[in-house]
Amino acid sequence: MNKRIILTASFFGAVAVLLGAFGAHGLKALIDAPSLEIWQKGVDYQFYHTFALLYLSTFARYRNKLINIAYFCFTFGILLFSGSLYFLATRSISNLGFADVLGPITPIGGLLFVLGWIMLFFAAVKDK
Repeated sequence: MNKRIILTASFFGAVAVLLGAFGAHGLKALIDAPSLEIWQKGVDYQFYHTFALLYLSTFARYRNKLINIAYFCFTFGILLFSGSLYFLATRSISNLGFADVLGPITPIGGLLFVLGWIMLFFAAVKDK
C-alpha cells in the first residue's frame, strides 16, 4: 500500500508540474484570463492532494482501512476535481461537446477531497 501511494503521488506530482508549466507558457496565449485561473486552480488542488497522498503514505504501514479509503478519495478527487477543471478551462479551444456537463463533476471531486481528509483525521485518531 505504501509503495502504491508513493507511486501515485509521484505520478500526480510530475503531471502537476507539467500541467502548471503548460498553463503558464503554452495556454497563456490561447485562453482568456478567467480560464487560465480555472486551470491554475486545478493545478493547485492537484498539488495539495499530491502532498496529502505523500503524507498518507506515512500511515500506510499500519494497514488501516481508513488509509485505503483516503487514498482512493484523494486519487479520484484529483481525477474528478482537477481533471474537470482542466477540461472546463480549455473548452474554448478543445471544442469538446461534453465539457459543459463537467461542471457538476467538479464538486463531486471536491467532496472526495473532503472525505479523504476526514478519513485521514480518523486514521490519525486511531493511530497508537
